[in-house]
Formats: sequence, C-alpha cells, structure tokens
Amino acid sequence: MQIQNQILTTIPIFEVSETLEEVIRFFEETTFSHVGVTENGIYIGLLSENDLACFEPKKKIEDFRYELETFFVTKETAWLDVLEMFSRNEANILPILDEDETIIGYYDLEDIVGMFIDTPFFKEPGAILVVATGIKDYSFSEIAQIVESNNARLLGAFITDSQNDLVQITLKIGTQNLNEVAQTFRRYNYTIVFGNSDDQFLEDLKQRSDYLEKYLNV
Repeated sequence: MQIQNQILTTIPIFEVSETLEEVIRFFEETTFSHVGVTENGIYIGLLSENDLACFEPKKKIEDFRYELETFFVTKETAWLDVLEMFSRNEANILPILDEDETIIGYYDLEDIVGMFIDTPFFKEPGAILVVATGIKDYSFSEIAQIVESNNARLLGAFITDSQNDLVQITLKIGTQNLNEVAQTFRRYNYTIVFGNSDDQFLEDLKQRSDYLEKYLNV
C-alpha cells in the first residue's frame, strides 16, 4: 500500500530559535499531538502538546531542547511501520525526513488508518478466523497452505497478539466453509480463538481503530 500521497505539507515546522508564541497557538487551534522543530533547517525533534501547560509565549523553543522527542519516519518507511510508530509514541502526527534530515512533511494518523480500512482485508467479503499457536511453531507459509488446502483464499493475515510464547494470528479468508478451515487448523494443533463468517469482527476492528484515533487525539 502506497501512502506517500498522504504526506501533508501545510503543517508548520518551527525553528529552535523561535519563541513559543506560535507553537502555543498551533496546539490551541489543532488537535495534533506534536510539531516538528529544526535547527538551521535540520530536524532535531518534536515538541509535545502534553507540555503545553509549561510553555510561556516569550520563552524560546531552545529552552525546551532537552525535552524534545526524536521519533520520525522517511518516505521509504512501510505503512505498517508507520502505524507502529504512531502507536509506540502515542502520537497522531509523524514528521517525514529526507536523506538530509530535513522535514518534507507529516503523516496524519487519521489518513493512514483510513487507508488501512480501505484495503481488501476490510472491504472484500470473507470470513475472519483468529488462531493461536506457539511462537516457535507457526509459519505463514504453513498457514497459507492450510487455508488453500480447503479450496479457500487467504485474503490477509497479521499477528494481533504475542505474549507468553504464544501468538495470535488474525486471518481474512475467502470461503463459505469456515468450519472446515478451522477443523484443519485444529488438526495442525492451532487453537481457534475466534471464528466468524459475517462482518461483526470487521466492525469491531473498525471501532477499535476509531477508538485509537480518538485516544491519540485527546
């Protein structure tokens, strides 16, 4: 999935030598969690909206240099890694750097989640199956083989939980016979966590995505 056309270039970038007055106004007028800071055009970090209460209009951004957060992505960063970066840093905006460490724009969480929901994983009809197994025991090639051995199509798969040496893998399967696929997974010693041939699980995922957006926009 190509996300480069979602790069925003209208969000400001502040120089470390500037006062905080415009930064304060930016956070008060938007719902963004961070904004980028540069020194002589080179990226040095992000100011967080969480620090807004500490900002004084006449102070310089320089006074907060050691409070800057330093996460970022590049144009080459894959969209799943972009989503992970959003989640890991509890951010709803990400600066995008070029090879010269200058900010070329930002990604907005709402735009990226919207593209994810528009993928065939969500939009194509099919069944949702969540399976669990030992973290050392699974392979995606085996999972695809199990699905296809039942004359079904694997429309998508990703790891949705990993703890205590167990992984859960969520599968979107194009089939009318989900029970047969589930029984085959059981024969291969997978535990069936969830199986649903209607759209309820997709709705749950969408609701969780909406909740993530709202949480990160608080």
